[in-house]
Amino acid sequence: MSEETHIGARLREIRKRRGLSQRDLATASGVSVSLIRKLEQGDLHDTRMETAHQLAVALRVPTSSLLERDDEDIADGAPEQWRPLQQAVQIATVHTGEAPTVQGVHALLPEVRAAYFDNRLAELTGLLSPLLRDADALGDTTDARHVRSHLLHIAGSMLTQVHQYSAAETALSRALDDAPDRLRAAGIITTWSWLLVRQGKLTASRELATRWADDIEPRISRATPEELAAWGWLLVQVSSASLRDNRRGEADDTMRLARSVAVLMERELPRGTERLATWGPTTVRYKAAERHVILDQPDRVLRAAKGPGGLAVSTEYHRHRLDVAKAHTMMRQYGEAISVLSEVNVNAPEWLASQRYARDIMSDVVTKRRTLTPEMRTLADAVGLPM
Repeated sequence: MSEETHIGARLREIRKRRGLSQRDLATASGVSVSLIRKLEQGDLHDTRMETAHQLAVALRVPTSSLLERDDEDIADGAPEQWRPLQQAVQIATVHTGEAPTVQGVHALLPEVRAAYFDNRLAELTGLLSPLLRDADALGDTTDARHVRSHLLHIAGSMLTQVHQYSAAETALSRALDDAPDRLRAAGIITTWSWLLVRQGKLTASRELATRWADDIEPRISRATPEELAAWGWLLVQVSSASLRDNRRGEADDTMRLARSVAVLMERELPRGTERLATWGPTTVRYKAAERHVILDQPDRVLRAAKGPGGLAVSTEYHRHRLDVAKAHTMMRQYGEAISVLSEVNVNAPEWLASQRYARDIMSDVVTKRRTLTPEMRTLADAVGLPM
């Protein structure tokens, strides 16, 4: 392996981004501290593939990322409140104490899901971080992989929400690897496609969602509600990425198809025991309204907001309310925008605080107003708008 002379620099960079000391990495990987030190200092210019693999496993990166010369984008370290979850996802740990059981980990899933759906992000981080370490220690039985995949999917979704994209990608990649079937895998791909959109990787998002939508397209006459929901969400993601990538025709076609799939449901399909999103006419109406923000049609967003639905119906409700607030600012209805943001702040304060979109909306309001009301100042603080 004499050609891999750069391994020390890459190893040091990734280790530091993970927040690990050389001794921490040695404990997690089983590679001696002295060897890690020699590699990072350049005293050794090669190492066995087996050693490189051990280090990569501990750092939750492909082995090739330590060996290839082309630098990959390693995201900045997570802010303190998200670091425990980031590390639980990205760093292999040695489990000590009483061995966890699949039944024990599974028993905590309802509590994790409740925190996730209620947008209690700090509580969710506190629950997920140790539970993921327990799940890692369960081994590779079918049941273990099943519960671990679900937890990693939740972690990937949350990390995407709080802009920890490198850790989110690791979580989703691992979730996909453990997914028990293609239907569950499709749900993970939907979240991954959303992550790619948030990273600005629109072509990659569209191609990923399109490939999976084509692959799992069901026979309509025999499709189950879960199959329709999985397919429909992938179609929505294709449309979302296409519209943002100026592929209007493809975006329109896939959204029309998604609407047809939602109509087949006749009602909103609840999120169930494992799916992370609702599916049905209300959810699709919210996602269609999002398009009108992009297309500079705020009146159509506000029209969509008058239909039935709400927090108890769709997991997309809060995101839709931000679109409504944005539409009000586009129409210079700043008081109405503040009222909508205040409502979201009451229902999901931690979620709102993590939304750059909310900060952008508040910035529009602050810029256009000569004076701010106490409510506006409170919201500006809530979303972290810089002074």
